[in-house]
Formats: sequence, C-alpha cells, structure tokens
Amino acid sequence: MTTTDPGARPLPEGLHPDTLAVRTGIAPSAYGESSEALYLTSGFVQPDADTSARRFAHPEQGYTYSRTGNPSVTAFERRLAALEGAEAAIGTASGMAAILLMGLGLLKSGDHVVCSRSMFGSTLRLLGQEFARFGVETSFVSQTDVAEWRAAVRPGTRLLFAETPTNPLTEVCDIAALAAIAHGVGARLAVDNCFATPVLQRPLALGADLVIHSGTKFLDGQGRVMAGAICGSRELIEGVFAPLMRTAGMVLAPFNAWVVHKGMETLAVRVRAQSDHALTLARWLERHPAVERVFYPGLPSHPQHALAMAQQAGVGGAVLAFSVRADAPEQARARAFHVIDSTRVCSIATNLGDVKTLICHPASTSHGRLSEDQRQAAGVVQGLIRLAVGLEHPGDIQDDLARGLDGCRNTT
Repeated sequence: MTTTDPGARPLPEGLHPDTLAVRTGIAPSAYGESSEALYLTSGFVQPDADTSARRFAHPEQGYTYSRTGNPSVTAFERRLAALEGAEAAIGTASGMAAILLMGLGLLKSGDHVVCSRSMFGSTLRLLGQEFARFGVETSFVSQTDVAEWRAAVRPGTRLLFAETPTNPLTEVCDIAALAAIAHGVGARLAVDNCFATPVLQRPLALGADLVIHSGTKFLDGQGRVMAGAICGSRELIEGVFAPLMRTAGMVLAPFNAWVVHKGMETLAVRVRAQSDHALTLARWLERHPAVERVFYPGLPSHPQHALAMAQQAGVGGAVLAFSVRADAPEQARARAFHVIDSTRVCSIATNLGDVKTLICHPASTSHGRLSEDQRQAAGVVQGLIRLAVGLEHPGDIQDDLARGLDGCRNTT
C-alpha cells in the first residue's frame, strides 16, 4: 500500500497510527491543496480511446466512473487500511452494505456460517433470514463461549463472524481463539470493529482475516453521513470484493468518503476522551440504586473485563448499557422510557460514535424487528438502555440521567 503526505513524498515506515490517521491518503492535485480535495463527479474524461480502453479493462490504472473508483473514496480506503494494519480496504455505502458485500463475495448456496447471536439486530436478520433464502445456513452461538463456536463448525463452514464488543451488551469475544478455530477448518474470521475502532483494537493483528466497519459511527464521529468498509488482504479486497462492487454497486459516495476521511483525523482523540467519559459514567451508574446492572468492558464487574483490557489497549470504549430495576417486563419498559424521556442533554437516537451523547432503548429500536425469543437470547431485555457517550462534560450527562433514574420508583 502506498501512502503519501500532503507534499506527495512517501511516508516513512513505522509511523504511529495517530500519525497515519492524519497523513495517509492520496497525493494532492496540481493545485497542491493542503486539505484533501473532494471529487464530486460521476465520471472521468479520458485523454484518448486507447487509455480509456486500458483503464476500463484494468481499473487500478486510472479512474473512469465513480461506481468503479473515485479519488475521494480511494483516500478513505487507504487511510482506514493504514489504521487497521490491512493491505487494503474497500468502501461501501453503509456498514450493512459491507456485510452484504462480504457475504456475496465469500459465500454460496450450501455454505455455512457461524455467528454470534449477540450481533447487531440487522446483521442477525441479514444472515438468518435473507442469506438463508439463497441457501446459506447460519448457526448462532454464544458470543463468549469458545467451546460453542468450536462445536458449531462443520465441513461446509466458510465464515465465522463476530462483533466485539457487541451491540448493545458490550460482550467481548476472544478474537485469537476464534481465528484459530476458523483457520483450523479452512474458514475465515471476520470481525465487526465498529465499537472499538482501530484506536483500541486491531483484529487483523490478532488473527482475523477481515474487519468490517460502519463508517457512519466513530470513523465519521459527528453523525453526518452513511459509510462502510471491509479491510483485509489485497487478494480478497482487489480480487474478490472490488469486481463484485463494480458490478453490484454498493458503492460509497465520494462526498461521504471525504467526510469520513476527514473525520478519521480526530478519531484517536475523540475515542480516548469519550472512553474516559464512559468509564466515569459507568462507575456512577453501577452505584445508583435504580440501576440493576451495568454492561461496560472497562468495569471489573464485566464478565470479559480481563480479555477486553488485553484486546482493547486497556480501554473500555465509549458505549455502555444499563438495565433499570423493575418487577416485571412491562414495568421495566416503562421505567426505561421514563429515564430516556427525562433527559434534556442526551439525544434520543440509535446511532453511536457521535460527539453528542446518544441514548436509546434497544428492544424497541435496533433490535425491535427481532422476535421476543431472539431478543431474550441476545440479552436485550425491556429495561435495557444503551448510552453512546459523547464529548460533553460527564457531570452534565450524569445529572441528565439522574433526572430520570431518581424518579424510577414512581414509574409503574
């Protein structure tokens, strides 16, 4: 992978990821812009017919049409690949589009997938229902029980897929252990790294074959655009996914790519500050009498705390969840809604990774399309609230949550 600084000089080897987040991209145009240019164009004029024919036959030799390649998208892909320690990356229209592209590229009828049952609700639906219509079977297993993953593999298993930490319960899987299981049966391991980001966790270094991203979240950081990506070997990215992308068109828009590309320049400082705030709030919530349980990898009470600290650079991340105390599911839902509706600083929204703190009720939003049995299996109960912590002063968010939590006993 070629990386360049704004002066088009090759960057030295061994730079820290924080530096790569600012300096990796493509060379400036003839104007020498210091901020990467935005290439808002659907097509590219060719100098002559011979060059046009060559570029259409070999897209890596030049740009022809923005469905097959665009400089703004290329800059995003190179920057993200550098952060993840990947040979290459490919941008997609959204995080779910990245998962769809991965499935279309790697799987065929008769293949088998092993997947954590704690995945994001739309991921569970895509694998369990949509892929099943085309003859791909998926076994859903415990996020944290390595033995269950091992027992689920078959001769036809082609992919193991996990997100870590999970949405919304922040369960952590052992990436290295799952990689060993996958490779032992000739399968690949893909890891959704949306929650941790490459600032805290680099799955490829732990043995994963592919990393999935929703650039809509932390990579952008300000809730502005939709974006996704797959990171991995050049063989898979350029040999499998890129040709399929050119045909199917789940393409990342140049404007969205440019926005996320610029957002990654502040990724490290944002994620570290947000994680510090999240730990402060998690500790406070754990002491609150109206809170039944807090789910946050940075707390010693988290079942995978030690593993998370080893995999995630000793940081818990910026997303936590907590359940309110209640005597019945109906009361739990009412109390959760009361806490959410009592906030005045937090935004009621299902996104995450924003500089603004976002609060939501997973059972009725991100996991609302699942059956109650599926929600129960994933641990998404009616009293659960997810908090994606932003950059506000944590004391203000604490007071905002206290407004509803302190009144929970009066909510039936």
